[in-house]
Amino acid sequence: MTDNDTHDRANPVETDGGVAATAAQEHNDTDYLGAEVNILNPSTQFMRDHLRIVWTGFAIWVLAVWGPVTLTRLAPGPMTSEMPILAFPLHYFLVAFGAPTSALILAFWYSRKRDALDEKYGIDHASTTETESRAEVAAADGGSDE
Repeated sequence: MTDNDTHDRANPVETDGGVAATAAQEHNDTDYLGAEVNILNPSTQFMRDHLRIVWTGFAIWVLAVWGPVTLTRLAPGPMTSEMPILAFPLHYFLVAFGAPTSALILAFWYSRKRDALDEKYGIDHASTTETESRAEVAAADGGSDE
């Protein structure tokens, strides 16, 4: 059996602190859109920043959706009868109007944050690469272009 504790100490490899494979450690050549994502330990700074945005949005969504329900369970008096809004109980108004509105606001917020993140890392979705021959180009549905 070989000794797994020996390493090439003459040429130490700098890592990004994640569990990136050797191809993903070359950040200048990393395809950030096609790289595999490990939610618990992302391999690139772009993925760490993106997951920070996703988890922040998820936490806000949980508060917006489950906050009124939880408050109704904890304080049923004020949530059901004492503070009507537009002739509806507060809990109904928050669930019927607040949750869908917050989902739309979160979608807008996420798109703005993702655009800023793409700009920070130089990702341009409008750029395309040309291939040398038309035979190599596939149709958008995966079939061949006739």
